[in-house]
Parts: sequence; C-alpha cells; structure tokens
Amino acid sequence: MTSSSRTRSKSVAIAAGVAAAAILLGVVSYTSTKPAQAPATPAADVSADPQTGVYAELAKLARREAKDPLALGRADAPVVLIEYADFRCGYCGKFARDTEPALVKKYVDAGTLRIEWRNFPIFGKDSEAAARGSWAAGQQGRFWQFHAAAYADGAKEKGFGDDRLKALAEQAGVKDITRFTRDAGSEAAAQAVLKDQEEAYELGATSTPSFLVNGRPIAGAQPAATFTEAIETAAKAAKAEQAERSAKTEKAAK
Repeated sequence: MTSSSRTRSKSVAIAAGVAAAAILLGVVSYTSTKPAQAPATPAADVSADPQTGVYAELAKLARREAKDPLALGRADAPVVLIEYADFRCGYCGKFARDTEPALVKKYVDAGTLRIEWRNFPIFGKDSEAAARGSWAAGQQGRFWQFHAAAYADGAKEKGFGDDRLKALAEQAGVKDITRFTRDAGSEAAAQAVLKDQEEAYELGATSTPSFLVNGRPIAGAQPAATFTEAIETAAKAAKAEQAERSAKTEKAAK
C-alpha cells in the first residue's frame, strides 16, 4: 500500500468513526445544513464501542501549540475541545454567546480545559473572508476579541465585507489595521483556513458547529449540560490514565 493510499484509508476510517460515535451517542445536529454525502465506509464497520480506537484517533487532532493565537487554555490541559465553526453560522454564535463563556470560566480558567478553534467556512465568500479576518486578528493577539465581536447579536446580519471586517478588527482592539488587511488577504491566511477546513472534512464534519472533546464528537449547539458532561468524563478518564502511567513508572523503577 502506498503512502497516499494509507492516508486515504486513515481519513475514511476516521470519518466512519465519527459517524458511528455520533449515532451511538444519539447526537442531533441543530444546524440548518445537511450532510453532503455519507462516509465512504459504512458506520457498521466500526466497533460498537465508540471509545475503542475512535476517540483516541480523533484526540490526536489536538495541536496543543503553546503559542497558538486561536486557542485558549494551557497547552497541557487534560481536556481539549476542538471547535469547527463558521462566523456566518447562527448556531455557532449561539454557542459562543450562551455556552462557551461559562466553559471558559469553569474549566479553562481552572486549567482543566483547552479550547482550540478551527475555521470551517461553509457558507460562501463572506464565511471565507471572516475566517481569514479572524486569523489576521490572531496575528496581533486579538483573535478571541474578534471572535466575540463577530458573534455578537446581529453581527452576522451586517455581513463580512472589507469595511465590515476592518470595523470588527477595530472593535476587537487590533492596533495595526493596515497590517490586518494585508494579513487577511495573504496566502498565509488562505492556507491556514484551508488547513482547518480540510481537517474538518477529513474527519467527516459537514455542518457547523462541530466539536471534539478529547476525541468525542458532539454535533451542533447542544445544551450546556452536554458539554459539561463530556468535559467532566474526559477529565476523569485523563486523570485515571495519568494515575495508571504513574503506577507503571513507579513499578518499573523498583
């Protein structure tokens, strides 16, 4: 098997794993978009236990880059929530306004959770422009402020044209607007957004928002309790794994 064939096979397996996990967890998407097509491999081919290999494989998508401007929380936090979202997505905005702030206060600030953002523009030209603008704001350390401004009530209805993006950048406290404009239109911005977008498609995401919590898929702007349960469960599992590793290390040292 060639390297490219192995890569394709891995992508198919991951996509099928997400589908199986979503079905077994009873996940319902609250988005207005519908899947473009089913995964290439039937979900039935995946283990009936979604945690058997699937979560572990998807958990590897966490980048844990200490200086990632599109992330919140410690790079070594035991739980990583990856969000694939579009700034034109109404339900993404609902999550950003109604759910995420409480998760940041309760888990990110305590060092338990890290949130990693992935730009997943699926609603056309304005989505792409907003994604590049968010990346550009991040180059000046103002991504999350831009995120808040772009997801404020009524913000998406104003569109994401050039002038609007500049206004959002100013609202976010971006100091050098000329640099912001240049960065937003750069090839680096386009490639960064494309990287996130391709990652989302490869793991089987077809609508926004889509999430992974230590590899566990959650589709849509689910109630806060869904995220709380997923984070608490992942934190307990991570603690147990750490204890097991420590015990093995102590045993080996004797």
